[in-house]
Amino acid sequence: MRAQLIAQLFADSAQANMATLAATDTRIVEAADLLIDCLDNGHKVLSCGNGGSAGDAQHFSSELINRFERERKALPAIALTTESSTLTAIANDYAYERLFSRQVEALGQPGDVLLAISTSGNSANVCEAIDSAHENGMNVLALTGKDGGRMAALLDEDDCELRAVANSTARIQEMHLLFIHCLCRLIEDHLLN
Repeated sequence: MRAQLIAQLFADSAQANMATLAATDTRIVEAADLLIDCLDNGHKVLSCGNGGSAGDAQHFSSELINRFERERKALPAIALTTESSTLTAIANDYAYERLFSRQVEALGQPGDVLLAISTSGNSANVCEAIDSAHENGMNVLALTGKDGGRMAALLDEDDCELRAVANSTARIQEMHLLFIHCLCRLIEDHLLN
């Protein structure tokens, strides 16, 4: 019985992989180009998300700052999910919804990119970060799932959305990690070719 469950989970993941690839293959290249243009022009990537998406934001940032698969120069990236004093001060003094937008207001510059991650696309604090990014002259790369949620409606024509074709949070998170790895690989290929 447990072996059947595991086999089903693997099959569900494979199905989500192929459906997401079919829906986003050219968008992944566009998203990588957005990030490459940002980094080539001396700008940085700010990233945010909640729960597992916070982990993804940190993972992406660490891959840029350190390296993904090959030796290359360090790249400027900041995960807005890691500074506990800042996070608790903003949540206490303002509201949890302002957690990321306040940091984007402080750190974001025109030409920077916000990587906004939410499996539902409805996280209020990520949506407010998108608004703040636009106010600061930044572009947004959104990783979403399901129907894209509120985040999809907030994006400008120069922004990019990579939407996982899945309804299960676990499958969406798996697709988001794959998106991140694809983006990191394309950035490294650009830098090293």
